[in-house]
Amino acid sequence: MTATVYGYWRSSATWRVRLALLLKGIPFKVIPVHLVHNEQLGTDHLKRNPMGQVPAVHIDGQMLTQSVAIMEYLEETRPNPALLPTDPTGRASVRQAVEVINSGIQPLQNLATLRRLQSEYGVERPHWKPWAAHYIHNGFQALEALVAPNAGKYLWKDKITFADICLTPQVYNAHRFGVDMNDFPTLNRTAISAGELHEFRAAHPDQQPDAQR
Repeated sequence: MTATVYGYWRSSATWRVRLALLLKGIPFKVIPVHLVHNEQLGTDHLKRNPMGQVPAVHIDGQMLTQSVAIMEYLEETRPNPALLPTDPTGRASVRQAVEVINSGIQPLQNLATLRRLQSEYGVERPHWKPWAAHYIHNGFQALEALVAPNAGKYLWKDKITFADICLTPQVYNAHRFGVDMNDFPTLNRTAISAGELHEFRAAHPDQQPDAQR
């Protein structure tokens, strides 16, 4: 069965889902939803995702939303290759890293937040960059401390997990907003290692059909 991903080429959440599908070997097609043009707020997409966000994924006859929930669904329904450790402590550690990124960093620097800063508080576009960089840097400081004790080639020892899936788009955003990744040696090293994998190269925004260069 081929999944359908409704998403945006540079969306962190859409990128996570692309990675999970590729790593699981699940075929999928992409239908672009242009965030800058507000297509996520159109009637058709709101039927897929009432939050007006991306991605929405049609798989197994149902529509799923929220990237982490989608990854958990894929892990439960297609357990091989596993993207979570087998032991409870390892699973909790990976999920902890995921939530730091998913809840503690990414929402504070995404497009909707930056637009709100402008429309409601007069923070113009030139000031978006330092705002976003601040929250990425603060979050990465915490994440570096949390993952360093268990990191190997990747964030959890030598195994690709949800943590790497979530880290990769956030490092991309860090570069976009001028965050110096040399301040976070574990995150930088493991992101580079993951980026060498075929699936991570294929999931990169520049490789997507709706990429804008």
